[in-house]
Amino acid sequence: MPETGPTLGALLQTALAEFGPEARLDLELLLGEVLGLNRAGLIRERSMLVNIEQEARFKALLADWREGRPVAQLLGRREFWSLALMVDEHVLVPRPDTELLVETGLALLAEAPLGAVVDLGTGSGAVAIALASELGGRPVIAVERSAAALRVAALNIGRYADERVLLVQGRWLEALAPACAALIVSNPPYLEDADPGLRADGALRFEPRQALAAGPAGLDELAAIARTAPLHLQPGGWLALEHGATQGPAVRELLRTAGFDAIATLRDLAGHERVTQGRHPAGLQPPKASDILR
Repeated sequence: MPETGPTLGALLQTALAEFGPEARLDLELLLGEVLGLNRAGLIRERSMLVNIEQEARFKALLADWREGRPVAQLLGRREFWSLALMVDEHVLVPRPDTELLVETGLALLAEAPLGAVVDLGTGSGAVAIALASELGGRPVIAVERSAAALRVAALNIGRYADERVLLVQGRWLEALAPACAALIVSNPPYLEDADPGLRADGALRFEPRQALAAGPAGLDELAAIARTAPLHLQPGGWLALEHGATQGPAVRELLRTAGFDAIATLRDLAGHERVTQGRHPAGLQPPKASDILR
């Protein structure tokens, strides 16, 4: 029988004293993972004794967390759209802000033609699965260039959206047929290459750089999608792009240059411009790259 250590409550209080009360949620998630308890269970079982092996495992997780590794990676999952999705170091950890992209896509589908929904750069599959969970028979296509990320997406799709989401490996829209989509959504890389979070000691160093950085201004991939999307959208179809809090004006200009109309930007819960949408009018031809990348 493993040797017993401190009580659950004492172990949590020791961690809180080290990391501060603002870290409570993360600490409770990590301790709950070790003990197999949810947050309510942690409160209910405060007096239970933690054995030495469990204490050591909790401290090992704290050591990785102290170094900056996301809690979601340590747990191997992250909740998004009320779905517990598998994540690892090959995919971005889904953020709450990205739920606005799902909400926007669902709203746009009410006035979109009858075609496929395409999620570009699907990563863990979070957006594609969330959309599929709310739709009927409309096909959802999830595109991802990283083979490692596709494996994560396939596991999540197999759990939540088997046979409702088609996975495609490729760079953005290159693998898809013209005029196939009624809606294209994407949370592409949009950080500047010099963003401090990407440094060796930055907050984002444990997540895949190729899913984060997009050139000197962070606009390279947003521009690539805006340029090519008209070829793959049906007339009256919609494009919705997540972007950085200060990039709204630039993304609106990218969509205007590409010929979209009904362009609008939505704000996240913090009041930041986060998702920009545009409609593909009939008869539009995709512009040249030189017309967008100025």
